[in-house]
Amino acid sequence: MEPQYEILSNAFKTLIDPNARLRKLGDGYLWTEGTTWVPDSAEAGGGYLLWSDIPNDRMLRWSESDGTTIFREPCGYTNGHTLDRENRLVSAEHGGRRISRTELDGTVVNLVDNYEGKKLNSPNDLVVKSDGSIWFTDPPYGILSDRQGHKADSELGGNYVFRLWPDTGTIEIMIDDFDMPNGIAFSPDESILYVADTGYELDSPGASIHAFDASSSGTLSNHRIYAKPTPGKSDGFRVDTNGNVWTSAGDSVQVFNPAGGLLGKILTPDRNANLDFGGPNGTTLFIGVNAEAYSIEVNAQRATRP
Repeated sequence: MEPQYEILSNAFKTLIDPNARLRKLGDGYLWTEGTTWVPDSAEAGGGYLLWSDIPNDRMLRWSESDGTTIFREPCGYTNGHTLDRENRLVSAEHGGRRISRTELDGTVVNLVDNYEGKKLNSPNDLVVKSDGSIWFTDPPYGILSDRQGHKADSELGGNYVFRLWPDTGTIEIMIDDFDMPNGIAFSPDESILYVADTGYELDSPGASIHAFDASSSGTLSNHRIYAKPTPGKSDGFRVDTNGNVWTSAGDSVQVFNPAGGLLGKILTPDRNANLDFGGPNGTTLFIGVNAEAYSIEVNAQRATRP
C-alpha cells in the first residue's frame, strides 16, 4: 500500500523514503497496541515484532520467516511493551493491573500490582531508563469496561505516572496531575521525559505531549507542552537518534523535532495507536493501525539508552 505523506519541512524529507510502501503484516484484530521490536540474532531477519490485540486478550508475533502468529493467549490484556537492560520483555497489563516481565526462559513474573496496598488502575505504557528503573503510566482504560480488561472501581483515586525499581519493588509517584497519562519516553540523553495525556478534549491544550526536564536522579521540573498533534491525540511514541519524536495520532504518524515543531506526517489507513523502530537495520517503522499492523522503511532509527 502506497503511503501518502504530508511533508512540512526539508528535514522530514531526510527521514522518509519516498519509494517506501506500507506493508500489511496482519489484520482482523480488535485494537492493536504496544508494537515492540525484539532483536534476536538467532531469528531469521534479526528479530521479531510483538504487539497486543487488547480486546481479544492476546499478543501477536511477526517475523520475516514465520509471518504473523499468536505469541501468547490469554495475556492479561496487555497494552504497552518495552525491553529492559537484559533484553527481557516488560509489559503493562490491563487485566492483571500490573507490570509483568517475561524472563528469557518464557516465565512471566509480576513486578508490581499495587501502590501502598491499593491496586493499580490499568498500566498502559512504559519505558525502561538506563539505570534500570521502569517508568509507566496508569490510566483507568482497562477498568472502565470489560472490553480491555475487567471493569472495576479505581482504588487509587487518581491516574499517575510511576517509577518502579524492579530489583527492590520500590514504587514512587512521579507525576500526579495528569488526566489520562498514556505514551511515555525519554529523549536520547534522558534529560527530557515525554508523556502524552489523552484524557482531555481534542481542543484542550492538555491533550498534548508534555515534556519535563529530568535530572540524573529522576527529579522532574519545568513542565511544559512539547507538542500538540492534530488531528487526534498522541498515544504511543518513540524517539529517534536525533531526538525527533515519532507519535501515533489520529490517522497518521506525526514526527516532531526536538523543539516540538511538526516536520511531517505518514498517513495511515485508519486510526493508529503505537509504533516502534526495528527490523534488521533498525530502520523499519512498525505501526499498529486499529485492526491491522503495518511496517514501512524509513531513514531513522530508535534512540538507544545511554
